[in-house]
Amino acid sequence: MSVPRRSWRTPTATVAALVGACALCCAGPLLASLGGLGIAGLIGAFWLPALLIVTVLAVVGGALVALRRRRTAACTWAQVGPVDLATPTVFTRAR
Repeated sequence: MSVPRRSWRTPTATVAALVGACALCCAGPLLASLGGLGIAGLIGAFWLPALLIVTVLAVVGGALVALRRRRTAACTWAQVGPVDLATPTVFTRAR
């Protein structure tokens, strides 16, 4: 009595059918989640450098405003003309 030989095609066809069923069932949600991650990654890729640029511009702008205020404050006089200086008062101890 001989043992019937199995064909290699039967397991391959079964595996191919399983892979096809998985692709039909899971491909949509997987692609949707990966697409969502891709869009989030794309937004993050543009958002973080944009946030960095806004931060740098804010720091540079603040520094320029502070520098301009210092220069204008250093170049103005509070009073034009002679200034009356009071003489110092010397206190003595009462005995």
